[in-house]
Amino acid sequence: MAQKKIKLEILGLSSSQSQTGSFALVLGETPGNRRLPIIIGMFEAQAIAIEIEKIMPNRPMTHDLFKSFANHFHFLVEEIVISDLKEGVFFAKIICNDGVKRTEIDARPSDAIAIGLRFDSPIFTYETILAEAGIVLTDQEEEEKEKEKEKTVKPERARVKKEASSKSTEDYKTFSTDKLRELLKEAIDKEDYERAAKIRDELGKRN
Repeated sequence: MAQKKIKLEILGLSSSQSQTGSFALVLGETPGNRRLPIIIGMFEAQAIAIEIEKIMPNRPMTHDLFKSFANHFHFLVEEIVISDLKEGVFFAKIICNDGVKRTEIDARPSDAIAIGLRFDSPIFTYETILAEAGIVLTDQEEEEKEKEKEKTVKPERARVKKEASSKSTEDYKTFSTDKLRELLKEAIDKEDYERAAKIRDELGKRN
């Protein structure tokens, strides 16, 4: 009998309180009020944040390379599945299709999600995993979550990049638009994605 699949969405990314240099990726069932936090590394957190914020790196990152490779050989990532949980460690599968055959590739959840984002692939898990590792929000927490969602989770993601890079506290409001474009290119060239996101946000306010 096939296990019941639950669709997940990315709710936030925050610095891990338990492991220095790690981040907590929070997934939520949709619809529903259970949350699935997964601890991931800084590199994967950056790869996920960059794609969410739609920042174009100067050079392709590993997950971008995977997408280019996939496109070259004409296969798509259909979905990402958080497939197992053993002794506190999550496992995932990348479900691919070349138009003829459907293939499952084992991966860490962080890598699988970073890749899935680049294909706009849905994320799923199984009811058994959510039942074991999911955190159920109380009614009050759910109301607070809905209020935060109205503001979007972008500010939370911005804080993540700040903790990951902790550079630049410049007030970009004082710069001209041309200067901001110049600084944006410079930040991307240096792969300073936190700074790039701040500059891009300021440019976005002016458009």
